[in-house]
Amino acid sequence: MSALIQHTEPAPTRLPPDWSGIGGCALPVAPDAATALLDSHALVLAGTGPLVAEVDFTEHLCGPGTALWIRPGQAVRFGEPPGDTATIIFRPGLFGPEELPGLAPDDPAGPATRPLSLPGPDVLRSAFAHLTADADGPPGTVAAALLRHQLAAVLLRLRAAEPAVDPAGHVEGRTFERFQRRLEEGYPHTRRVEDYAAELGCSVRTLTRASLALTGRTAKQVVDDRVALQARRLLAATPLSVAEVGRILGFGEPTNFGRFFHRETGLSPGQFRGRYPAGPDGAYPVSDVPSTERHPARRGPEHPAPAEQTLTGTPLTGPGDAKTETPGAGRQPRGWGRRQV
Repeated sequence: MSALIQHTEPAPTRLPPDWSGIGGCALPVAPDAATALLDSHALVLAGTGPLVAEVDFTEHLCGPGTALWIRPGQAVRFGEPPGDTATIIFRPGLFGPEELPGLAPDDPAGPATRPLSLPGPDVLRSAFAHLTADADGPPGTVAAALLRHQLAAVLLRLRAAEPAVDPAGHVEGRTFERFQRRLEEGYPHTRRVEDYAAELGCSVRTLTRASLALTGRTAKQVVDDRVALQARRLLAATPLSVAEVGRILGFGEPTNFGRFFHRETGLSPGQFRGRYPAGPDGAYPVSDVPSTERHPARRGPEHPAPAEQTLTGTPLTGPGDAKTETPGAGRQPRGWGRRQV
């Protein structure tokens, strides 16, 4: 059983204002609430105390002054935060893919996917405070442009603090990046690596070589990881039936989906869903049809199989080391509530 204690309170997610697409809050989801899928990006800056966050079923312990970037479509849950925790939320599509040097905010990968320790966290904390104050001010075109510039500065600080792992111009890195982008669009429709290779104009061997170099996983494993991740998101945070989840992900028969899910996670879909109950009135923290399915472009990034709890970005297990949740044997993280289901 996961070390995180499950709760039943519904968890409405915070959305940025329409006039700017950028806003501020303490957390994008209420602490100690049920798992929710985000519609927007969320940059979370831990305060003076640690913050427990579960992102896509991986538990993180965010140390004081660390940043965590949660992408649209990811499944999230938080423990009780320190009083000075701050979050910037912003909608997808604010920046073009080439607009910020070395960073495309809507791409599947990027900085701070795990808690990121920052040099001079007070500088970033001040930037968060200024942006939040301006977002709460009167709307207008000048105010929206100001917020956009402030957000760009924050994102570039994160990029500078965590440079891209793969150097620019690395052939395998570029191939895998293209593969990831196409996978985000295509995973509900095909799990055949041959289809992705054909669309990208390369061989299956080339995709597999790039995937192994960047993740330690074969191309087929990367595809199956992405499908299994979306299945877990939908089972944990939406009221869709198991059969509906399977159909969304391209499985014509529920039994085929069940076999796939059990192979990837070691659990049946029903067993997995039992760990993530709905709210007390049967409500889930998202709409009946999740935004990740209503807006495919907003789907979150692929993540490797869950790692054990991390502290300030240092995982205790490497990507792909495990296919199931962290066992957690009697462990309860700081900042988490006492009630359990």
